[in-house]
Amino acid sequence: MRRRHLRAGPMALMAAAVSAALALGSANPASAFSDNVVSPHSGGAATSWTVQRGGPTAVVTLDRADGSLDFSVRQSGRTVLEPAPVGVVTDRADLTSGLRLLHRDSRAVDEKYTTTVGKRLWRSVHMNESRFAFEGKGGARLDLVVRASDDGVAYRYVLPGGNGVTVEHEASAFRLPASSPAWLSAYAAPHEKPYDRTTAASAGSGEYGYPALFQVGAQNVLLAESDLDGRYSGSRLVHEQGTGSYEVALADKEVHSDGPLTTPWRTAVIGDLATVTESTLIDDLAPPSRIRDTSWIRPGKVAWSWLAGFGEAQRSLETQERFVDYAAAHGWEYALVDDGWKTTDWMPQLMDYAKRRGVKILLWMAWTDLDTAAKRDAQLDKVKKWGAAGLKIDFMDSDTRARYQWYDEILEATAERELLVDFHGSTIPNGIQRTWPQVMSMEAVHGAEQGDVRADNIATLPFTRNVVGSMDFTPMGFQFGQRNTSDAAELALSVIFESGLQNFAGGIEEYRARPELARFLEQVPAVWDETELLKGSAPGRSAGFARRSGARWFLGEMTAGSARTHQVPLDFLSGGKWRVDLVRDGSDGLVRESRLLTRHDTLKVPGVENGGFVAIACRAVPGRASCDEPVRRVPSGTLTVDPRQVSADPGTEVTLDGSFTIDESGPVTDVTLSAKAPEGWSVEGPGATAAELSTGQPLTADWRITVPEQPAYGWTDIPVTVTYRDPAAGAAAPKLSLRRQARVFVSPPGIDYVSDLPFSAESNGWGPVERDTSNGESAKGDGGPLRIGGRTYDKGLGTHAPSEVTVDLGGAYDRFSADAGIDEEKPDKGSVVFEVIGDGKALGTSGVMGPDDAAHAFDIDVTGVRQLTLRVTDGGDGNDSDHADWADARLHIAAGSARR
Repeated sequence: MRRRHLRAGPMALMAAAVSAALALGSANPASAFSDNVVSPHSGGAATSWTVQRGGPTAVVTLDRADGSLDFSVRQSGRTVLEPAPVGVVTDRADLTSGLRLLHRDSRAVDEKYTTTVGKRLWRSVHMNESRFAFEGKGGARLDLVVRASDDGVAYRYVLPGGNGVTVEHEASAFRLPASSPAWLSAYAAPHEKPYDRTTAASAGSGEYGYPALFQVGAQNVLLAESDLDGRYSGSRLVHEQGTGSYEVALADKEVHSDGPLTTPWRTAVIGDLATVTESTLIDDLAPPSRIRDTSWIRPGKVAWSWLAGFGEAQRSLETQERFVDYAAAHGWEYALVDDGWKTTDWMPQLMDYAKRRGVKILLWMAWTDLDTAAKRDAQLDKVKKWGAAGLKIDFMDSDTRARYQWYDEILEATAERELLVDFHGSTIPNGIQRTWPQVMSMEAVHGAEQGDVRADNIATLPFTRNVVGSMDFTPMGFQFGQRNTSDAAELALSVIFESGLQNFAGGIEEYRARPELARFLEQVPAVWDETELLKGSAPGRSAGFARRSGARWFLGEMTAGSARTHQVPLDFLSGGKWRVDLVRDGSDGLVRESRLLTRHDTLKVPGVENGGFVAIACRAVPGRASCDEPVRRVPSGTLTVDPRQVSADPGTEVTLDGSFTIDESGPVTDVTLSAKAPEGWSVEGPGATAAELSTGQPLTADWRITVPEQPAYGWTDIPVTVTYRDPAAGAAAPKLSLRRQARVFVSPPGIDYVSDLPFSAESNGWGPVERDTSNGESAKGDGGPLRIGGRTYDKGLGTHAPSEVTVDLGGAYDRFSADAGIDEEKPDKGSVVFEVIGDGKALGTSGVMGPDDAAHAFDIDVTGVRQLTLRVTDGGDGNDSDHADWADARLHIAAGSARR
């Protein structure tokens, strides 16, 4: 969709500047307000102050007897957060007691800002803030800053002074009524544990991650944090069973600052479920955008191949071109190449291929690829030069201050180069998407990659994790895992879950088997102008949203449990008649229906167990048959060559067949299918041409390839290319092309390769022994090229320790040779020992080898040996990532013996 990019006006910039100055601990002039902003209440041994602005009331209480502070919250006449301690302990003072109030300053915080992603692009902030200045023993200072809005409250600490300070721990805690229903996720640094339903008191003793949801009567409380960066440490909640208390515990043992220190906001989003799920409080509390011009930041839908082929798919140019083709044929903006591409050399070629089809490429990297300034400069400059649109960065797995400092560095570096970012193995958003709007999404969820996500947990996430920011759940992976949701429920996740990059995880054939799903995914955007929770939604039972993009509303709902009829009041629509195009579960797949309704109607949709539906609502206009809007489609096709690989001797002939078929979005015109001979080789055959080729219509050709009498030994590529025009692009547009390779292997005389011989026995630590590729740890053929020390080998064995491969020689060979080493599949892991055994006798060993060692060259006399065993054992550090290659493993035929 077309988006507006708003820059704040002078007044908004002034307010943002004041807010930023306050966050840094600077003094600000106080403004007088009525008692609904800040009110002191003295009684007994305590003095209380309240902060409120139209919603929950924050209460700060000072115990005059011991000078301790606590924090509580009331909403609609009920206490939703019971009094709990606040304060910090530093290396210089205990600021949890002995405090006295020096003064308070109050102000209104009113801002407007826009975002690039999220529940709605235009945001208005209206909060009241009070800053309480306390003095502790010895004159130590602690400022408590409290904010209240109509959807929640927050507090943070400011430690003034210029001499530096070290925070040893916070006394901060939240206390819930003991019987409050709770949805909690056990803490782990990548934040990927599922949510369990319990109560505030009965939850087991231990650590829990943000966000944490509690139901207190008719209200809901979502605990989180905001404005967290490299100035401070991340935190989690520590709970003791039997209490309603959840204490804030830092990831670091201590946090030091050379000057004034400001902590993140300890935040509670409070209200009914609609208020909580529609809240932008976490972003509202965060600092303004660090990027002035955001016109290059474009959310979108992503063709993601990981769950449709894992590492093997990432190493295959052909597979990645197919996913680019699918994205181009359906109007998706991006394709993502995940872990595995770094062992290839074709990425610039893929970038050009995608660019010609209007698709942008995102690339996966581990955070360790970018953990120093030198690495960041080298890697980011390289991928930017190639034309990458952004990065998926993985495996941070930490909430420590040091890791947040790295986030600061990588976000600044990617912003400078105009690269989008999707974090996986990460922390939760914490307001980062307001400050750094190139952050399109973050994982931090028990998502589809886990393979075991159940409907009830899916129905919990919109009320928990996805409240605080974009969530990369990666839906649509029909071919993977043990999904218990229906097809319509899975499709509904494209609306229910908000993510600036919607990484759709399906295989291409899965989409094509579900045409109504594919059609809806063409229409659904990845960013929204307005969001409303559908009535009847409840954590763990059902989740439904209506989200507006332009003039259209998109609806998505899913339920956990038995079949039921979905009933959705349409009162979020404006007046007049609306067309509602819906897709639901039918008896034989997805079913599309269209209805004419008004805002006074209730949309009723029959459902199935763990089912759902999606819909698009648009103004009913005479002559308009659906709510679909035009989608730019680029024709996509499949080019095949047969055989793909073949062995041949010098001077012989190979027959090659080629076929091209348009799969989607045809016709195409001016089609040419041709094969090209490498230097010294010859190709006979005219190829084929067609003035026009319709969808499903094949174009075929065959050629005779002659190997020269004195060829270069090894693999030779025979490129087969098809070129064609997209009629919609116009005659002036360059032709599109698609290339596949037929590979002919010419073996040196007197040589047999071990990978071409039958194995009489084999065993392997992970997955099968691979012939002529590295070990991919799972299925046959899932490895990449054999690479050791920067060199790529045509032939060899890819294994994983512990491994043994035995071949019968029958005394026909006199020498065995190979380069053995750790494959670059896992460049920083593994240690192994290679052994060569002939007829049970050790003939040679490499000693312990690591990932940084050069290949060990074996050259062993095997005269008379009848059975040869190639063994790999662990080097002593456990068999994790022990990817061991017997590269260029060859046997030299003894004089007078025949080739086997």
